[in-house]
Amino acid sequence: MTQIDFTVPTDLPNGHVPAIVTYLEMRTRPVPSGTPARPGLALARVPAPAPETFRTLYRRIGTDYLWSDRLRLDDAALSAILGDPAVEFYVPEQDGAPVGMLELDFRNLPDVEIAFFGLVPEAVGAGTGRWLMDRALEIAWREGVNRVWLHTCTLDHPSAIRFYRSSGFVPYRRTLEVVTDPRLDGLLPMDAAPQIPVIE
Repeated sequence: MTQIDFTVPTDLPNGHVPAIVTYLEMRTRPVPSGTPARPGLALARVPAPAPETFRTLYRRIGTDYLWSDRLRLDDAALSAILGDPAVEFYVPEQDGAPVGMLELDFRNLPDVEIAFFGLVPEAVGAGTGRWLMDRALEIAWREGVNRVWLHTCTLDHPSAIRFYRSSGFVPYRRTLEVVTDPRLDGLLPMDAAPQIPVIE
């Protein structure tokens, strides 16, 4: 095992942002939670969404957390993922308006990844996340699946790990990533995620 001495401060290159990534997994199909139906809330399957449609929703959800991986992909690369028959994309809708996204990746069965799970800011804290996770697990745990996993990081909502653990996921791995600041690339506005300072 590689030993890292975190007691010694290490400068990061300017223009970059660090993130501690936590991986969580679920190896047993959960008992249905019985989350009640919510008036006006429905989950729509969107086969192969258009790249710009995806990016618009991705930005609404992820700008506050500096989501940028998918913004770095061109249309062809993004369409190759979203159009793969083993990748399923869903949009929770409140009274017909999109309030989040769910992407399930079945390309590496018997493992299934919840690749993206998020809500637009105005839907956070209203119980929509719990409802969406229940739907995600109902869909993911199909015949032949042995494990469902996901990851989150210190740039995400501060309650993310607690939420995933309360959903039945167990942490099993942690990594450190350093990414180019997407605000300096022009992928996100400079005033995005003010809790994470820009250092040029």
